[in-house]
Amino acid sequence: MALAPGARLGPYEILAPVGAGGMGEVYRAKDPRLGREVAIKVLPASFSQDADRLRRFEQDARAAGVLNHPNITAVYDIGTHEGAPYVVSELLEGETLRVRLAGGALSVRKAIDYATQIARGLAAAHEKKIVHRDLKPENLFVTRDGRVKILDFGLAKRVDAPAAEQTSAPTGTGGGHTEPGTVMGTMGYMSPEQVRGQPADRRSDLFSFGAIVYEMLAGRRAFRGDTAADTMSAILTKEPPDLTQTNREIHPGLERIVRHCLEKSPEERFQSAHDLAFDLEALSGISAPATTARVHPARLWRQRLTLPLAATALVSAGIAGLLAYTAGKKAGFVAPPLFRQITFSRGEVGGAFFAPDGQTTVYSASWEGKPFEVFINHPESPEARPFGLPVTEVLAISRTGEMAVSLNRRTTLPFIRTGRLARISIAGGAPRDILDDVQWADWSPDGNSLAIVRDIGAKNCLEFPIGKTLYGTTGWISHPRVSPRGDLVAFIDHPVLRDDGGAVAVVDLSGKKRTLSHVYNTAQGLAWKPDASEIWYTAEEGGINRAVHAVTLSGKGRLVGRVPGISTIRDISKDGRVLMTTESYRLGILA
Repeated sequence: MALAPGARLGPYEILAPVGAGGMGEVYRAKDPRLGREVAIKVLPASFSQDADRLRRFEQDARAAGVLNHPNITAVYDIGTHEGAPYVVSELLEGETLRVRLAGGALSVRKAIDYATQIARGLAAAHEKKIVHRDLKPENLFVTRDGRVKILDFGLAKRVDAPAAEQTSAPTGTGGGHTEPGTVMGTMGYMSPEQVRGQPADRRSDLFSFGAIVYEMLAGRRAFRGDTAADTMSAILTKEPPDLTQTNREIHPGLERIVRHCLEKSPEERFQSAHDLAFDLEALSGISAPATTARVHPARLWRQRLTLPLAATALVSAGIAGLLAYTAGKKAGFVAPPLFRQITFSRGEVGGAFFAPDGQTTVYSASWEGKPFEVFINHPESPEARPFGLPVTEVLAISRTGEMAVSLNRRTTLPFIRTGRLARISIAGGAPRDILDDVQWADWSPDGNSLAIVRDIGAKNCLEFPIGKTLYGTTGWISHPRVSPRGDLVAFIDHPVLRDDGGAVAVVDLSGKKRTLSHVYNTAQGLAWKPDASEIWYTAEEGGINRAVHAVTLSGKGRLVGRVPGISTIRDISKDGRVLMTTESYRLGILA
């Protein structure tokens, strides 16, 4: 029975109907307790007698309910009204990707943007061992501000579910509705293993993803026949036409990514949505084919200082995964490190650190052109909350939870920012001023003193404690980090102003400096391993995409691992997780 405006559904007030489909009716409603509008999907009481429909409805609610990600529709509540179950989710304003594709192919830039967001959402679902199994344009929603949300987990399953549960599901023919059958999914987007009625894992989602990205770029489906049998045959035996035949603006690297998703054998596809998302992000600034004139890497590095619209993502990585990356190379197999993305906005991330609990992250960022401010991200929450310190950058956090921050932070030279050094508890309170015009700072292990970098006369100087100069240079110093024992300060020594080329060095408390690495073309980001056996840093010799390196105090270096994009290591937790930022830069015009 349709609900009229003003009707009550539990604590929710119905405002207006939104639509109806095979899985129920959707209404716009208001939650008076929180003063927000929500979407409520109601399964009619007559349908609740249908065990299959009811199972899928509950499956959708349970699957989406355990997922908490900006690219997956959030589920707030479930309930029953007069025998009819309902689920309450966030209210989305916009249109499905199917509606968006009615106008033809998307621009390459827009397609990569949407694809990256979808891949991030899939990665979050797969991390919870949930496979969607019915990914298609109808189940992807594009909000008015350009965010993509994955909808409808009615066919989702846990990858560790019994095999009997993996093939008992409906099949669709391309519309928004499904009919009972022996295989599950939607025709044209099913993977070969789904067509055969075999169990589907996360790699099946990546095949469907590839078909969607192909359609976004080509303006037509990758697999489509006159009949359902023809479409299934195409999925099993045929390859879609080359994307570059229909759109010369498509970079060959993007074509390879799509082809890799559409491999017939699951073993030959991407094995992880995380890897897929990183590869897409690496292409995010590319919209022209490889025949475009090339720029010398070092020259490109200098030019990128003038490029607006920098997008930075804060990610945390497992050191164990990075170590496996290096160790595997000896056996001819490279296992990629695993990452979990923390931020999803456009802008620039400054200092970023683990809090003393080892789980909470504290970072400073300038989002969407706004001034830098400090944010705190708790592991149980998908959204970071502002700390309440505008125009501020966090420089370090002590083991006791005291933050060293830079107030009224401003840029003085390329790569160099300065401000008034202050201290404030991570629990809150008012900042207490320490010293003006400080560029970098780090706490001693006991939290009683600070190492700082500031200009003294014509030199850029490293002091520890404040007032005791350990090293000075006519170039510049970055990322000073006091050793876990408090007897050394590691830093990156940049010999030339306005250039971020540099080498890793340490200085002891008597002022004796040792250079541990050669000078890289770009070097930014440094952290001590918790046992002080190595210093980890991000640098690159010839290009701009910094890799993770490690060096011992005796100067023995090694490559730890690489990730796509321009990476900067920020911190290492006690239990061995790494906090990093990855950057992608795009050309744009601001007026």
